[in-house]
Amino acid sequence: MNRTKALSDAQPVPYWLDDPEKPRPEPALTGAETCDLLVVGGGYSGLWTALNAKERDPRRDVVLLEGREVGWAASGRNGGFCAASLTHGLANGLTRWPREIHRLQELGARNLDEIEKAVARHDLDCDFERTGEIDVATEPYQARELRDWYEEMRRQGLADGVDLLDAEAVREQVDSPTFEAGLWDRRGVAMLHPAKLAWGLKRACLRLGVRLYEHTPALDLKPYGAGMAVRTPYGSVRARKVALGTNIFPSLVRRVRAYTVPVYDYALMTEPLTAGQREAIGWRNRQGFGDSANQFHYFRLSADHRILWGGYDAVYPYGGRVRAEYDDRPETYAKLAEHFFTCFPQLEDVRFTHAWGGAIDTCSRFSAFFGTAHHGKVAYAAGYTGLGVGATRFGADVMLDLLAGERTERTSLEMVRRKPLPFPPEPFAWTGIALTKWSLARADAHGGRRNLWLRTMDRLGLGFDS
Repeated sequence: MNRTKALSDAQPVPYWLDDPEKPRPEPALTGAETCDLLVVGGGYSGLWTALNAKERDPRRDVVLLEGREVGWAASGRNGGFCAASLTHGLANGLTRWPREIHRLQELGARNLDEIEKAVARHDLDCDFERTGEIDVATEPYQARELRDWYEEMRRQGLADGVDLLDAEAVREQVDSPTFEAGLWDRRGVAMLHPAKLAWGLKRACLRLGVRLYEHTPALDLKPYGAGMAVRTPYGSVRARKVALGTNIFPSLVRRVRAYTVPVYDYALMTEPLTAGQREAIGWRNRQGFGDSANQFHYFRLSADHRILWGGYDAVYPYGGRVRAEYDDRPETYAKLAEHFFTCFPQLEDVRFTHAWGGAIDTCSRFSAFFGTAHHGKVAYAAGYTGLGVGATRFGADVMLDLLAGERTERTSLEMVRRKPLPFPPEPFAWTGIALTKWSLARADAHGGRRNLWLRTMDRLGLGFDS
């Protein structure tokens, strides 16, 4: 069977952004503006920062600049998994911050609750569903690792709301011949429509009085009197404080740039499943799914009964440049289609309508980092590594705390106070990332056994296992 035929009509655009109801962009900034707080970046990071700033102090004068259109980059291209985790998963957090992991878990759970409240309070029509997520094993060794990890979670007192499922139990949730076991986090993840979340946050910001300009890139950042000034193509903004939510795009604080690299991720979206196709796979509880391999897949249902299937390939372009040409990668789409039909052979007649990619801002600890510049007048957050749908709201509050000069339960965290290791210059960055990717694939093919390179990276605190 030629499984690539299912891709013949797939449009190379993100499904979420391919919506006739998407809002019209706001006009570009022309002329000079002044404000109390300038937010740079119209993805989740910047939108939550602007919204939370106005909710903290409605009198605060806030301007938000977006270089293209709100939500067009990572915020409108992701899988729509809104996780409570602030640390790119519990395993990563427990390895890096064992002494404060319970606090991080509590803050993450509270953050997801606050997102759910904000969805209701601001009427954010984004298909929010608190379904949870199941991590599935597709190999016997992965099933053993899941059971061992569950027991470790119980020993650490971190297994509340998490169920261990054997092969029969996980296939009762979703029927795939590849599933060997699963861990169901029942409350820690919500599914949503990522672009609609960004558009809803945009509307909420405008209602609260944020002045929002699209197609207005921030070109440079300089001190100006007691505040800061940002130049744009047709104007400028002077602000007392600045929050940078530019993530993978080059930071206006140059020293921050070495901490992130772009990794391109890709996804497919099927046509809507028929009632018979839905019956063939079950999936009545609509959880998100991710498999347990190093090169993992993530998959979920949309509100209109499509399956999003993404992940596996993580592509780092030499030199770390972000370019539109990298958003489309047919060789990865073909690989993803093959894997999809292996997982769901009962859906052999399903076709894909959309195929797309986008850049993720990755840092060496795989979870966000934070900081200030220009004597505390500028704050930044970046490095979410694919789990930013939920964590960016927490990061927004961190930036606002830092700009206020406040010591809070957020700013006192070791995770907030310390930076990850920066990436080396080329060709060392490309060589190291390529060797890591090859080693991870080799581990997947050899029962999860990590080679010398991966074990060395683990000892240096640079291990990647999620």
